[in-house]
Amino acid sequence: MDYEVFRQFADSWGLAYLTAVFVIVVLFVFRPGSKKTYDELSKIPLKDDEHVK
Repeated sequence: MDYEVFRQFADSWGLAYLTAVFVIVVLFVFRPGSKKTYDELSKIPLKDDEHVK
């Protein structure tokens, strides 16, 4: 595999692969029922730590 062949492969299938990964991640984040989970996770930095004084 020389540089030109690898470049052609990355330009076509690499873009398709990364687009598919992006769509899957977006669908996973915005799936129905995930609002409660992400609301709880967003409040973690604001919780009081009982161990730290």
